[in-house]
Amino acid sequence: MNATRQALVLDFGGVVTRTLFETHAESERALGLPPGTLTWRGPFDPASDPLWREMQADRISEREYWEARTREVGRLVGEDWTAMQTFVQRVRGDDLGPLIRPEAVAAIAAARAAGCALALLSNELDLFYGAGVRTRLPLLGGFDVIVDGSHTGFIKPDRRIYALCVERLGLPAAACVFVDDQARNVDGARSAGLRALHFDVRRPRESYDAALHMLGPSAARSAR
Repeated sequence: MNATRQALVLDFGGVVTRTLFETHAESERALGLPPGTLTWRGPFDPASDPLWREMQADRISEREYWEARTREVGRLVGEDWTAMQTFVQRVRGDDLGPLIRPEAVAAIAAARAAGCALALLSNELDLFYGAGVRTRLPLLGGFDVIVDGSHTGFIKPDRRIYALCVERLGLPAAACVFVDDQARNVDGARSAGLRALHFDVRRPRESYDAALHMLGPSAARSAR
């Protein structure tokens, strides 16, 4: 085990990709819906989204939130959608490249240049995007470790999923900087011994800059 190397551990949806909240216009075009049909804005306007507030208060899970939105949007197009994968694939298609945050690409490159390991820790990568996402998105090939709750039997913020990621990295938990846009998952990472940052989807560049600084001077310099 290497006790000196650092690792950047990223959530996928919202951190590596833009959120579905940010791409309402594209979703409406893809589904043939009038502009302005999708009004729920999650963290960008919590007042517009009572269901989001329920999720943030831990009265429903993140999966339950998206299951409800999936059924709702399916009804708007006259279809019965029960799988989030249907929603994601209908609005985002096979080309995920335009959805990747440029700030994510830059931060991943900076961490790699600084000698850091890279891990992706997602609750629903294959569940939402389909099993072929890893071949459709070349960026994922640059990660040393991918841990996907679609297959583990437990998801964030369960301590076991962080422990599994750390084990696969072969690094101590304290050497890992975990980044997620859900506060409960950040709290879970900290309880598992990782350093962690709550990613602000409204300020992706600032969030990534903060994460690189947590990795140390070398990573921060590489981002310049």
